[in-house]
Amino acid sequence: MKKMFFLLLASFSLSAAVYAQPGGGGFQRQTPEERAARIHQKLDSAFKLDAALMAKVDTALVVLYKKQDARMQEIFSSGERPDRETMMAERQKYTDAQEAILKAVLTEEQFTIWKEKIQPSMRPQRPGGGGDGNRGGGGGQQ
Repeated sequence: MKKMFFLLLASFSLSAAVYAQPGGGGFQRQTPEERAARIHQKLDSAFKLDAALMAKVDTALVVLYKKQDARMQEIFSSGERPDRETMMAERQKYTDAQEAILKAVLTEEQFTIWKEKIQPSMRPQRPGGGGDGNRGGGGGQQ
């Protein structure tokens, strides 16, 4: 019994130490290169585009993501918390730019597949799933 308790305590301590480390279990933002590589992998597996064309897409996406990161850093370094509408407008600019890059290399059919099937699968999923806002309970009706 003591061994079991010790083993349980040791494993709990170890997992707590892992989560306490920077990036250990928490959210860590991907670099522009990692984000571009993720899109590259999805595009390559779905559409098998020309390697030279994909190299140009990768470069354009990395440049775009670096600009986006710099702009977000600029917004947050002001010391004030930006309002939701401002942030949504900024993000939309970069989403539109990313779509323009992809539209330039994909056919209409491929772009539709990208928007409807591939892109939604790339969004980060919240722990616990759901997303409908109805957690637990019976919704107040009896």
